[in-house]
Amino acid sequence: MYQTNMYEGMVAETITLPGFNGELINAYFARPLGDGPFPGMVLAHHMPGWDEWYRETTRKYAHHGYATISPNLYFRAGHGTPEDVAAKVRGDGGLPDDQAVGDLAGAMRYMRSLPYINGKVGIFGTCSGGRHAYLTACQVPGFDAVVDCWGGGVVMSASDLNSNRPVAPLDYTPDLACPILGLFGADDRSPTPEQVAQHEAELKKYGKNYEFHIYPDAGHGFFYYNRPNYRQQQAVDGWEKIFAFLGKYLASE
Repeated sequence: MYQTNMYEGMVAETITLPGFNGELINAYFARPLGDGPFPGMVLAHHMPGWDEWYRETTRKYAHHGYATISPNLYFRAGHGTPEDVAAKVRGDGGLPDDQAVGDLAGAMRYMRSLPYINGKVGIFGTCSGGRHAYLTACQVPGFDAVVDCWGGGVVMSASDLNSNRPVAPLDYTPDLACPILGLFGADDRSPTPEQVAQHEAELKKYGKNYEFHIYPDAGHGFFYYNRPNYRQQQAVDGWEKIFAFLGKYLASE
């Protein structure tokens, strides 16, 4: 609970870190000022790219007391506007799953190397980033919570698989070793409510600790205040659920 006499401060900057195969990539990092210890968060950006919304979200987490890092998963495609770089990645056939997982794993290891982390690190993603967050949490030990916001492509048919996405993330569900929060829109087409139900059934089948919410009158990307799909009431409630969930699983030392 905020009080008007509290001291607040943060540092936010672009850094580099070792990602997939030890290759250096850039990342945006923000943390509260002070000794901590702070829980850590890794952010997997969405298909539109490593953009301003993810910079703001990195600082939002830092404002709420989390040391937070958002790696540039499109680093190898070169530099330019987020839109141009994202278009190049799509034109090249999309991001390879193993590369995304490697970069996000590198971000988690970077967080764990910091002296002021409390020993807990979560991962968050929206859109394709939600998919990558789930995929990484299932494949890489070391995450204590995962937040998947409308991650499409977790449930995949055989015809959807390719060299960049050879295995459906759903198939890795038995390996998930941390709690998951999922936020979805009832009007979304990727994932559809039917795919969300399939994902939930798989989590239930393997006895996983999960919490899923499907919001009526919301579609894909309903947190994005700068897009027509923004839904204020659902977004505010979604953020409240995220911080309640992370506070439960990451706040303790």
